[in-house]
Amino acid sequence: MEKETGIFRILRAGPGDCQVFARIIQAVWSGLDKKEWFVADDEEYICRMLTTERGIGYKAVDENRGQAAGVFMAAIPGREAGNLGRDAGLGEEELPFVAHMDSVAVLARYRGHRLQYRLMQTAEADLKKAGFRYLMCTVHPDNHHSRNNIISQGYESVCVKEKYGGYVREIFLKRI
Repeated sequence: MEKETGIFRILRAGPGDCQVFARIIQAVWSGLDKKEWFVADDEEYICRMLTTERGIGYKAVDENRGQAAGVFMAAIPGREAGNLGRDAGLGEEELPFVAHMDSVAVLARYRGHRLQYRLMQTAEADLKKAGFRYLMCTVHPDNHHSRNNIISQGYESVCVKEKYGGYVREIFLKRI
């Protein structure tokens, strides 16, 4: 497969981007050899995140082709039981200030342009402006590429445990 070159712009996603997100996430998941490394969000979840105050999304757009090359979504868990802040030992009063760096997917032909990094950095800046203090994410412990990307952005490992219905994940925290 030939790699794409180009100029990419990171844009905030809206409710009309649900299908684009679902298509890219499904394409990335389908192309994985180790499917347990990535829990693919379904379109219903994606739309709920992009149409409510529960999440925000971003897309990397290839300016030459006018199409999305990658997507990223952050979830706002509030005080719900699944808030990763609980796994990090944060107190109940800190949980509203936690955002989950939830899902990132970059189409194979666009890899190598640091789009995962750029998408996460854009979201991080917006979340910081919105008053969030803790960014959390999970990675399969053997997914060295994603793990290294997260560590290079200042995230620290807090524990390894089963999440998402039995998937082993390393949980990371970044204080902003």
